[in-house]
Order: sequence, then structure tokens, then C-alpha cells
Amino acid sequence: MLVFILNAGSSSLKYQLMNPINKEVLAVGICERIGIDGVLTHQFKEDGKIKKEISMPTHKEAIELVLKTLTEGEGAVIASINKIEAIGHRAVHGGEKFSVSTIVTPIVIEEMRKLIPLAPLHNPANIMGMEICQDLMPGIPNVAVFDTAFHQTMPDYAYMYPLPYEQYSKHGIRKYGFHGTSHFFVSNEAQGMLDKKHNTRIIVCHLGNGSSVSAVLNGKCIDTSMGLTPVQGLMMGTRAGDVGAGAISYMMTQEGLSIDETLDIMNKKSGILGISGKSSDLREVLEGMKNGDDKCRLAVEMVAYNIKKYVGAYVAALDGIDALCFTGGIGENSALIREIVCAGLDGMGLIIDPTKNNKRSSVAKDIATNSSAARIFVIPTNEEYVIANDTYKIVSAL
Repeated sequence: MLVFILNAGSSSLKYQLMNPINKEVLAVGICERIGIDGVLTHQFKEDGKIKKEISMPTHKEAIELVLKTLTEGEGAVIASINKIEAIGHRAVHGGEKFSVSTIVTPIVIEEMRKLIPLAPLHNPANIMGMEICQDLMPGIPNVAVFDTAFHQTMPDYAYMYPLPYEQYSKHGIRKYGFHGTSHFFVSNEAQGMLDKKHNTRIIVCHLGNGSSVSAVLNGKCIDTSMGLTPVQGLMMGTRAGDVGAGAISYMMTQEGLSIDETLDIMNKKSGILGISGKSSDLREVLEGMKNGDDKCRLAVEMVAYNIKKYVGAYVAALDGIDALCFTGGIGENSALIREIVCAGLDGMGLIIDPTKNNKRSSVAKDIATNSSAARIFVIPTNEEYVIANDTYKIVSAL
């Protein structure tokens, strides 16, 4: 089965064409600057690549362009769009309504609309992608795969905020968590890599421009760092992460900021960018630290320290640990961050091997010493496969 995987953002559109049965990826690409000037990057076969600037006034033109690129000209990988048997969509926020992936229906779209206040930047774009695909490819089933679904197994004492209970009962204010497809994939891979198959206690650190940590017991999430929205939790590329409400209130008063202006700062101007003053890209900040930039040094140490705190908290929540996993652009590629996070965790049974840690690999690897009581894995994530596989299983059962 060929599955067209779509991740529609506010001004971008990521896609893949995959056969989830054998994990073969026929094409992968992204449409950027939708509504501005438009850039398409399309990769196909082993090393085929097309990059071109082309007008994409709306997401509809972007999807039409992708479908044309998949079927015509140099980048074609299928004879016609009729070869596509299902479409899998990344859906950011499913609230409490969606704990599993589901076929897209008018009722599903309406429920997602109700959740827009919880994800105003993401859910509208996700819905738009679904409706455009239904229009352009009628009769082909669409499946929504929710970022929040994996975290719906959290117990109430983990997901509730200590606010008046009616804030939850009236408005659904609670922790939901994100990056669920990545946390599911990596924790599942880790289970397979462990000698121990029962009572598995796994911590996943998904570290990129957006970052989160999850505690996974026997394949089910029992806690995660992100909350009602993705701004809670770890310090990230441009997001602040955990900041006390008093500090936020004081900043608003001192600067004369509105709530929207404050959220813009916390989401887009804080984190690694805000502290370093240099970049939201950790690679550039690490380079700045090497060159003696003290704010870059501070940003790096804050990032690692925040991750380490969550690891310690989740070891306690899980009553121990069998595997600590690193994934995402930073988690997979920054040996220094992994080293700093794991330093001093010997008492928790986590002992990193410097040689293994510094050896680059494109496949999953164990970077713990042989004497380490718990394993330390670096596992490349594959969220697209999770979306494609869920889509395949659901459509095959129709």
C-alpha cells in the first residue's frame, strides 16, 4: 500500500510517499513560504533532488504541485495519483477526544475545530490539509494521527494542573503532551532493544527545535514534559519552557506587555535564541561556546541541565529505569549534550561510554558502558512511519 503522508503547517507543507509494509520511501519533500513566494524541495530515489521557487498562494496550490511532482517530470515516482491508496495526516492536538488515530470524517473535522483554541497555529492548518486532500483525491481514505494521542494514557494525577477543578471540567485545562508519534516510535524501538521485555521503564528525550521528555512504563506514557501547549517543559530553540507565573506577570507589568505579546516572546524569542542572543540552532550556539561566547555557554548548560532534571524526575516516577533514549536533531547528533545530561547519573545506573557516544551512526545504538545497569540508546526517530503504519492498519481494516 502506498501512503501519502502530509504534515501541513501554517506556511509550510512536509510530505512523504511511503510503503509502510516494507518501509520503502519513494519520495520526501517540503513546500515552504506558502502564501509568500514559494519554495519546493523534492527528494526521490537514491539521490534525486529538485529544488525550485514557484508560486504557492495557498495550501491547495502547494498540494497540487506536490501531486504533480510525484507523477510528472524528473521527480515522478508513480504513474498517477490513483496509485496512492491512503493519506495519513499529522494532527497536532486531539485533546481528550482522540486517544488513537482515526479515519477523517466530517465529525472528526468538527471535533478538531473545537480544539483550535488549544492549538491555534496547528489545528487549522491540519484541517486545511485534510479538506484539500478530500477535494483533490475524492474516494481515497484520510487518516488523522494525533501528536497528543500517545500521552492519553497518563494518570489523572500526572496530567492535572493544581488549579481550581472547574478549570479542567469547564475548559479542559490540563497537560496533553506533544511529539507523541516520536515518543511512541522510540520507546517501542527501545523495548525491542532491551533484554528485559516486561516491566520496562523507558525515558525518551525528543530533542530538537521543539523538545520534550516522556516517561514510558510497559509501552504506555505515564508523564511528559509538555503541557496544555508546547511552550511548557524543556528550554527549546525559541520556546521558554517552564517559567514561573510570577516571573511572567512581573515581565508583563515591567514591559507593559499584553498576553499575546508575552506569548509571542515565550514561543518565538526565548529558549536557546533568547539566552544566547545568537541563534535558535544549537549547532551555531555550540560553535559560539567553543569561540568563548559566555552567553552561548550559558544556553548550552541550561539546555542540558533542564533535560537532566526531567530525567531524574522521571526515574523517580517510573521507580527506576531500564533505558534512557535520545532522539531528534539534537538528541541524535549532539554528543556533548548527551554527555552533559548523563554526567553524574551513575547512581541511577546510567553510565555513558565516551567512545561510543562520540561515534556517529545513522542507526540505533547503545552508548552505555558494559557495566551500566541501565542502557542509554540513541535512536533515530521515524514519525512518518508511525503515521503511515497507523494509516495502513486502519484503512486495511475498512
